[in-house]
Amino acid sequence: MSPVVVALLMLAGLSEALGRVTPVAVRRPGLPRSRIVRLMLAGAVVEGAVFALWPLTAWTLAELLLPSPPPGGGLEWTPGLIIPLALSAVLAFPLLGPLLHLLLFLGVGAGLTGPLSAETDLGWWPAAGCVAVAGVVLGVTVEGVRRLVVRISATDAVETP
Repeated sequence: MSPVVVALLMLAGLSEALGRVTPVAVRRPGLPRSRIVRLMLAGAVVEGAVFALWPLTAWTLAELLLPSPPPGGGLEWTPGLIIPLALSAVLAFPLLGPLLHLLLFLGVGAGLTGPLSAETDLGWWPAAGCVAVAGVVLGVTVEGVRRLVVRISATDAVETP
């Protein structure tokens, strides 16, 4: 993965994390800034990793649908594919609303579907299904991690006087 792609993934992850941590910081005005910054940075890394795993997960699902492994080495983010993701993460700052967020990620997923379809010789619709299932699985997983972190943070806040 090129440094440009890594930087764009981290930018998208930071935007996502900022949108998730801001409501927590607003609801808890006594939360120390150092904890907010740590949550934001950890969230940026987690979200960036989830974004990085999206093409790999879609590729793995596509391999399961094919009778023989595809000849390519896998689907990877390129600057041309990742720029719409980074823009959608910044533009669809989660505080602006889940519907806009969902629509922009559908657009990014559709952009990822074309290369996956071409690399694996799957049709566009099966490739779109692989991208969608990969996105949902990763999204549900990261939401579970988020809820766990919030639960742990709430327990820490109650225990600390």
